[in-house]
Amino acid sequence: SPGENAEGGKTQRQQAGEIMAYMKANNYEVADAGEKIIFKGLVQQSKSQAFFLTFCTALGMASLALVLQIQFQDLELPVIGKPNWFLLTLLSPYAGIYYWRSGDRVDDFEVKLSSNDDDTMNEITVQGNDEEIDRMWRALELQEKGMVRVEGVFS
Repeated sequence: SPGENAEGGKTQRQQAGEIMAYMKANNYEVADAGEKIIFKGLVQQSKSQAFFLTFCTALGMASLALVLQIQFQDLELPVIGKPNWFLLTLLSPYAGIYYWRSGDRVDDFEVKLSSNDDDTMNEITVQGNDEEIDRMWRALELQEKGMVRVEGVFS
């Protein structure tokens, strides 16, 4: 992004403040503020993700059951007789339960600010979750190094 000596540019302090405000708004806390600023945030589990995971597991189990039913048409087990392979789909809610019990995770996000010698360009080095990085670029209206922003048809 443009530095403080560039036309319409921002100082590193201004950009650091914008990044800090963005991260605080998204429930991240500063863990370390040395050369790199390290943010830590708790990502909570989502009901929609748990339901989606359950749905996808049910589809996978149903597909497996179809293959097993075609493959083992004449199979007869001693106690239960012919197995109903589609009962495997009843296991799919356990995928959602497993996700729900272990869905919370701590997310680390590292930010390093630097500028060139004549302060015309500020460089922000970011390491973290891809989705969070994309959201941050859009929210703060930044662009990747070497990329040119092209306005879309519907923008």
